Amino acid sequence: MIYEKLGRTDIERQADILKTLGHPARLCIMLKLTKGAKNVSEMQGCLNIPQSTVSQHLATMRAKGLIKGERKGTEVIYSISDPSIKYIVEAIIKCWEEENNG
Repeated sequence: MIYEKLGRTDIERQADILKTLGHPARLCIMLKLTKGAKNVSEMQGCLNIPQSTVSQHLATMRAKGLIKGERKGTEVIYSISDPSIKYIVEAIIKCWEEENNG
């Protein structure tokens, strides 16, 4: 079993990812990023929060290694940095869909 092979550091990393995704704005941003790379203004409509607040959440997720940013001209395009993060977010979506359609 995989959980038997996980060390304390692995478990702490996974818990940290879940804590970071636990904020509604960050989860909403990540849901948008599962559909592809986006700039800040494309994510701003998420939960009707100001662009500065989106930027703060992006900085938090970037510092935790969940997303990466690539500068293109005057804007930064954000994407999910680790495929396993995308799987976690997609699993949350799937659970929600099953709960609401079942």
